[in-house]
Amino acid sequence: MKKAMNQSTLTTILNVASICALVLLLILLIINTSASSRLDESNQERYELTYNANRFMNGSAYLTNEVRAFAATGMQEHYDNYWNEVNTLKNRDQGVAAMQEIGITDEEQSMIDQMSALSNELVPLEEQAMQQVQAGQRNLAVNYVYGDDYNNALAKITSLKEQFLEDLDARALREVQSLERRVLIVRVLMILALVVVGVLQVFSMRVIRRRILRPVIAVKDQMGEISQGNLSAEFRWEPDTSELGMLVNSIHETKRELKTYIKDIDEKLAQMAQGNMDLNITATYRGEFLPIRNAMQQILDSLNDALYHIRQTAFQVSNESQRMAAGAQTLSEGAVQQASTVEELSAGIQDISGQVGQTSLDAAEARQYTMSASEQLQVCSSKMNALTKAISDISESSKQISGITKAIEDISFQTNILALNASVEAARAGAAGKGFAVVADEVQRLASKSAESAKSITELIDASVEQVRYGTTLSEETTQALLEVVNSAQQSSELVDQIAHSAQAQALSLKQLTEGMELISNVVQTNAATAEESASSAEELRQQAEKLEASVQRFQLRQ
Repeated sequence: MKKAMNQSTLTTILNVASICALVLLLILLIINTSASSRLDESNQERYELTYNANRFMNGSAYLTNEVRAFAATGMQEHYDNYWNEVNTLKNRDQGVAAMQEIGITDEEQSMIDQMSALSNELVPLEEQAMQQVQAGQRNLAVNYVYGDDYNNALAKITSLKEQFLEDLDARALREVQSLERRVLIVRVLMILALVVVGVLQVFSMRVIRRRILRPVIAVKDQMGEISQGNLSAEFRWEPDTSELGMLVNSIHETKRELKTYIKDIDEKLAQMAQGNMDLNITATYRGEFLPIRNAMQQILDSLNDALYHIRQTAFQVSNESQRMAAGAQTLSEGAVQQASTVEELSAGIQDISGQVGQTSLDAAEARQYTMSASEQLQVCSSKMNALTKAISDISESSKQISGITKAIEDISFQTNILALNASVEAARAGAAGKGFAVVADEVQRLASKSAESAKSITELIDASVEQVRYGTTLSEETTQALLEVVNSAQQSSELVDQIAHSAQAQALSLKQLTEGMELISNVVQTNAATAEESASSAEELRQQAEKLEASVQRFQLRQ
């Protein structure tokens, strides 16, 4: 038997691999979600850093523009805007605080500090310029805010701003790109995990279909064939060390064992049918089939023993029947000669006695029939009297029913009158008596129906009474006729009785004469018949014994 992996082990491996792939996919999905969230946060931080950096820079530029505008125009509005930005809006400070809250590097903080220092250095000078404008020295203020020193300071601040923005944007971009690469890698791994899960599932389905479903279907079909008694059906699956392989091996072994048992039973029964009883059950039967082997062995032992005794008995019966047939034949011949002599002597007496006896029997039988007929006529007469009385009782009952129907008609009439009175009273009561009027109408209709039913019953009862009267007349006439027949039958019975007594007296005289001859004849006839039957039976017994012996001889028994 070839080696093979168990289906349970293979299924467990595939399931564990699928579960691991799914767990990996879940982990990657969580990582992807986290990375995507971090990427969104980084983009948001990049935007907020850029926004707050521009806010810081725009705040500084706004102060410069307002100082220059105030120096150039002397308008109080620019002066107020400047101090509103410095004291109230504070976009520079708020931009820096927001960037620090989001997170910046030490280098970026250093550049912010440098820009803040340069801006702070310009603030006293800007205040001085604005004071000069207020003092009417606008030219000095304009020369300062548009002078080389102020422009150089602004150029340094602008250079630092641009460098700060470049570094900040580059750093944020690097973080975003790093997170994007991480998300891309995670997504690729997720796709690979999905592919692995799909491949494992397809492989698992193919393995289950090829290693489990197909063998199970084949086993089911094969077991169906076995259940129908077909042990020769093709079964191509080969056994192996797996569970289904062991099941296939069990089916092959079961078919082999069943074929062995059936072949052995068929061979033994065929030899037994041909008369060979000199057999023994040598095949090995296992399990529930062992009682079959024991039963077949017991049948063979019992048949051998029974047929042996039958053969011995048939031989003895054949010998004895031959001797009995010879003696019975001799006895039969002597009895037949005696019977023929007695038969001739008693023939004449039997004829006379038979005629007289027959006459006596006929007279007795006629007497019996006459007495029976008389008794039957008496019974008929009594039955007709009872019938006449019953019809009379029916007639009286019909009269009583007529009185009852009359009472029903009276009740119906009184009910109808009460319904009419109720209707009148309901009409007097007006609206309050409408319900009672409906009841009165229903009662009136019921009274009408009762009257009609009573009328119909009366008509039926009258017709029944008329029929009963007619039946009473017929029964009385029939009873009278039966009385006359009874009287005639009694007279006939007396005459037949006299004839029977005369015939019995004649038969009694011959009876004593024939009894002796009959006794002798019966004895002789009985002896002759017995002898003939014995001879015939002996001959038949001899023939049957020879057939039995010949039938038993065809069986080959054990020695």
